[in-house]
Amino acid sequence: MAVLTARSGDLQIAYEGVGEPDGEPLLLVMGLGAQMVGWPDGFCAELTARGFRVVRFDNRDVGLSTHLDGPGPRRAWSRVPAAYTLSDMAGDAVAVMDAVGWPAAHVVGASLGGMIAQLLAVEHPDRVLSLTSIMSTPAPRIGRMRARTTLALVRKATRLSKQQGRPTTPEAMADFMVAVQEVTGSPGYPTDREDHLAMLRVAMARDDQGLTGPGAKRQQAAERAARDLRAELAAVRVPTLVVHGDGDVVIRPEGGQATAAAVPGARLVVHRGMGHELPRALWPALADDVRATADRATPRPGRPDGEAAGTRSSS
Repeated sequence: MAVLTARSGDLQIAYEGVGEPDGEPLLLVMGLGAQMVGWPDGFCAELTARGFRVVRFDNRDVGLSTHLDGPGPRRAWSRVPAAYTLSDMAGDAVAVMDAVGWPAAHVVGASLGGMIAQLLAVEHPDRVLSLTSIMSTPAPRIGRMRARTTLALVRKATRLSKQQGRPTTPEAMADFMVAVQEVTGSPGYPTDREDHLAMLRVAMARDDQGLTGPGAKRQQAAERAARDLRAELAAVRVPTLVVHGDGDVVIRPEGGQATAAAVPGARLVVHRGMGHELPRALWPALADDVRATADRATPRPGRPDGEAAGTRSSS
């Protein structure tokens, strides 16, 4: 897949597309500190098999997109002013759509990417055909990580650092991620180290700063400064799917519940045993739900419409 760039103000935003050129436009927005390759190739293949043309991109400050200067918070509770806002990051997503030539697209965001996707629906409603928000929240304080989870992560990271030092290879980073996912992963789905390793080999060749680099810290500052979107989400009129795992300790299920409650007619799907990740076993079900949500906006000949607006289900 060829990596192209879109211009967003003075920034270059790297993106790539997969699927048939005439497929329905679907934009994937990744989360905090993660690159576009954080959307697994296999999940993208599930989406293209359902008729989508998929575009994924590196948010500013990570991957092959422009990295900015300026401090990021040294600790999660630091009060360093944000270098940019989530609205700026939503503007980057619009720039990618402009570069691709899409007047509008189905938008799917995960974690921080879900917050950006929600902002797209609020601030650029004419650019969003349907909205899918995965393991996300409408406000940084809703569903935020509990203190005991933060402490468990700090202890695990400290112990690993003493044992191994800072991970500088894909193999060491995969071991680190597997260890972290003992806290944040999916209780119902075993962690696959080889999946992590395959993604990390690509990601670390593109940008070795990783999930804890200065760009990720600046994104974190933008997330903390984000406003509560619940009142504004009440004006969203596109079909909306909200997906969350009942085992998510990073953004707890209250985040998904609040998002679904805020958007009129939103469908909430809660997956048992899913944590703060996209387990391989759930890719087909997730893709089916994205397809059904898109069908409510753009029904296609020979394909039944999705579920009626307002339906809420769990699995």
